[in-house]
Amino acid sequence: MKTDSLFYRIFHSIPGLFFELIGQPSRQGYQFKSIEVKQTAFRIDGVFLPPEDDPDSTVFFVEVQFQEDELIYHRLFAELFVFLQQNPQYTNWQAVVIFPSRSLEPEDVKPYRLLLESAQVQRFYLNELEQMQPFSVAIGLMQLIVASKKRTPVRAKQLLEQIEQQSLPFPKAIIIELLETTMVYKFPLLSRQEIAQMLGLAESVKHTRVYQEGLEIGLEQGLEQGLGREQTLVLKLLSRKVGKLSPKLESQIKALPLEPLEELAEALLDFSTLDDLRTWLQDNNPGQ
Repeated sequence: MKTDSLFYRIFHSIPGLFFELIGQPSRQGYQFKSIEVKQTAFRIDGVFLPPEDDPDSTVFFVEVQFQEDELIYHRLFAELFVFLQQNPQYTNWQAVVIFPSRSLEPEDVKPYRLLLESAQVQRFYLNELEQMQPFSVAIGLMQLIVASKKRTPVRAKQLLEQIEQQSLPFPKAIIIELLETTMVYKFPLLSRQEIAQMLGLAESVKHTRVYQEGLEIGLEQGLEQGLGREQTLVLKLLSRKVGKLSPKLESQIKALPLEPLEELAEALLDFSTLDDLRTWLQDNNPGQ
């Protein structure tokens, strides 16, 4: 499971879930992006940028770390301060680092201990998070990501029940779709129809927007709608990562079947330029 891609989808789809996770009121107008710091080799994978007219101008840096990396804080703070130097319009900042468990955090944090102990940096260890009161969708999704495969179906059903029972500030249809996407990442050999059946979604979401747009209204219709939604998402993410696409590149992407399109959705997070996209298309779609 390529976890950074999953977190990108969650935060990009509903930015408010990030602010819920860190215990702050939802902020309007923020956009979640991957940003390249010019004239260096740095790329900041997750940044919440405030709207231009926000007088507070707090920028949030997000680092999701699911592999051992003793230099994570060296890289994070180097990227962070170069970004601030190049973008002096942002007068406040906060950093959030998400680990699946405390064991993946570097042991030697002495060079940055004052920063790590400050209110400007928050560290989350997903396996230590307990259910929050009132109910938190963000915490529930984070816990689902790190749950064992054996416990995942039960946790997913519990989360779904809470989502359906609660009055939430986010569109429930999109949250259910994110929950299903998380399940697809954790059980890649199962179809979306099998995932929906596992969660008991087949009837309960039959009349929702998500269901109508592709969860399974007959195999052919479901595939067509699922493909269209995936195409739209991939094209939007690519435009943010590598810039405006030519009509030729767009047509190549739209011609991809669903499985390669989903592979592109994961691969694009490592792209920096249009050439990266062209190379991927040549390697994975030689018929074009």
